[in-house]
Amino acid sequence: MHFSRIFIERPVMTTLVTFAILLFGIVGFRALPVAMLPSVDYPTIQVLAAQPGASPETMASSIATPLEREFSTIAGVRSITSANMQGAGTITIQFELGRNIDAAAQDIQSAIAQAILPPMPRPPSYAKQNPSEQPIIYLSLSSNTLPLYTVNEYAETVLAPRLSTVSGVSRVQVIGAQKYAVRVQVDPDRLAARRIGIDVVQRAIQQSNVNLPTGRLHGPKQAFTVQSSGQLMQAAAYRPLIVEWRNGVPLRLEDVADVVDAVEDDETIAWNNGVRGIFLGISRQPGTNTVQISAD
Repeated sequence: MHFSRIFIERPVMTTLVTFAILLFGIVGFRALPVAMLPSVDYPTIQVLAAQPGASPETMASSIATPLEREFSTIAGVRSITSANMQGAGTITIQFELGRNIDAAAQDIQSAIAQAILPPMPRPPSYAKQNPSEQPIIYLSLSSNTLPLYTVNEYAETVLAPRLSTVSGVSRVQVIGAQKYAVRVQVDPDRLAARRIGIDVVQRAIQQSNVNLPTGRLHGPKQAFTVQSSGQLMQAAAYRPLIVEWRNGVPLRLEDVADVVDAVEDDETIAWNNGVRGIFLGISRQPGTNTVQISAD
């Protein structure tokens, strides 16, 4: 008796079985996770090295190459990639799936100790990496009217917290951050003309920019907290600071330096189609649907 004969002689049962298979297929299809690649996380370790003042070529030849030579002798290495820039370099070591990440980290530490490196401020450091934490979406923010530090503040205080509440989002990181800072650009010629050392300017700024609790006033029925707001927040407030007195005449900060509104790190810049901006990198939680997160 052929297997197909059962379904031919029982059309009602065949119809019900067909609909059941179709129903399970639809339910299973909707429950499938959608991602560009299967959920496979290779053990990955990233090594960071710093050599202030070294060019990218020097970082590659004197630091990255000796380290890569030692890392290549470790068992289970799948790939080694490096990126070098001014004064810093990163080496990413990816291991085979069966490699224990903790044992691999110990091998990396031993390889760093055995590598012949030039004198450095501190030895290279390493950290375990989770490939699933890489951003799946990048958002670019820019403005034609607002300074970048204002856009950065909006991204960190408004957008990032809201995006973090979306279902399936693990974290939101700001890339190319431009945090506001007051930059004091001291002019050596003006300092020399007035015979003032840089330490005098530094001390004047520290003494004038304080925010300390003053105390409390207690009365028979009320109590008040007294606070002296001496913290300066903008460049315009720094310019009239008195550095020192000369023959009864105040020497102000603006007389020996240019004080401007700027950012903390002016060497890190993010560009999108030729326009400077701020990027938000959105990472998903393991096992979540990438397409659904993008739609939300």
